[in-house]
Amino acid sequence: MDMKLFTLSFILTSLLYLSVLYIPTMTRIPKAATTFILPQHHNPYNATFAYLISASSGDTMKLKRLMLALYHPANHYLIHLDASAPADDHREIARFVSTNDVFAQVGNVWIVKNPNLVTYRGPTMLATTLHAMAMLLRTAKWDWFINLSASDYPLITQDDLIHAFSDLPKDLNFVQHTSHLGWKLNKRGKPIIIDPGLYSANKSEIWWVIKQRSLPTAFTLYTGSAWTVLSRSFAEYCIAGWDNLPRSLLLYYTNFVSSPEGYFQTLLCNSEEFKNTTLNHDLHYITWDIPPKQHPRSLGLKDYRKMILSNRPFARKFKKNDPVLNKIDRDLLKRGSRQFAHGGWCFQGGPECSKLQGENYGVLRPGTGSRRLRILLNNLVSAQNFRRKLCR
Repeated sequence: MDMKLFTLSFILTSLLYLSVLYIPTMTRIPKAATTFILPQHHNPYNATFAYLISASSGDTMKLKRLMLALYHPANHYLIHLDASAPADDHREIARFVSTNDVFAQVGNVWIVKNPNLVTYRGPTMLATTLHAMAMLLRTAKWDWFINLSASDYPLITQDDLIHAFSDLPKDLNFVQHTSHLGWKLNKRGKPIIIDPGLYSANKSEIWWVIKQRSLPTAFTLYTGSAWTVLSRSFAEYCIAGWDNLPRSLLLYYTNFVSSPEGYFQTLLCNSEEFKNTTLNHDLHYITWDIPPKQHPRSLGLKDYRKMILSNRPFARKFKKNDPVLNKIDRDLLKRGSRQFAHGGWCFQGGPECSKLQGENYGVLRPGTGSRRLRILLNNLVSAQNFRRKLCR
């Protein structure tokens, strides 16, 4: 029985590793028009971002709203819609991207053509994230990688985000982490799970192996938030792995419960090269359920003031078309229905944004969101706090 279990586990970990290494052209890319060509030899923005936006069945309305709120021509966007979502959802997202005049002109929004099955608490979300990193590294130049879900929403404009990050060292990684696992020691560290999403064409729950394993001694386990802001240099390390640590940990986390909450934390904090680049913060505003605090509570109007006072650029999670989203759009993003958020690249925000002008490329119009985020960032990177935010 143990030999059969070992063989199955070896096959699954091999499949996960190969899914990350095999990176064909797996994106649907809108055809770029010739009326607006971004200068490839010079990027006037001092900070740029690559987004992975993950969605599942029933998320099309939330995903479209999030894209309009997040969009900026300096950034890059990869949409992953779970393979288990209905065909109508996939067609609707493809139609939304391909028929948007701005997306078509700039050519910086892509959809994963052959998406993965993503299993709750399984490693398939981690495989999807690494795959997205690899595609975005191959496709475009950017400074930081951000993973979001369709249930997330920005609390600042992209001009605010770019402006606030412009003076930061490009090697910083924003990852919530701790080596004190607490209840996760027995619930996450020791159990062994198998994710059918790695080998099955049909979605199903993870299944648990009866026998448990001991805690590792070759490295220290860390845990934290699944939502991160990762530097390009660390993303390259995750994919290229010039030492064997990224691969070893990937194989280990194949059988780990909720691996996205531990893989990047453990890799960063066990790497001599990157452990001193990690700030203990995920830049999200999240409120949790009562202990054990495993599920984020849906945010509403009563949470609005606390969200703003947190100075964080993102929040989660939100229900579809919750009234608080209208307030965020109106007061923080300065965007109307079906419009882009306020920004120097298109001051009007409406349909006129399709008439892009090259002279606006590089123009920022940051507002109060930039000032709020800079307060948070300055606190995180200040000399008295920086050492305390590193891996412990």
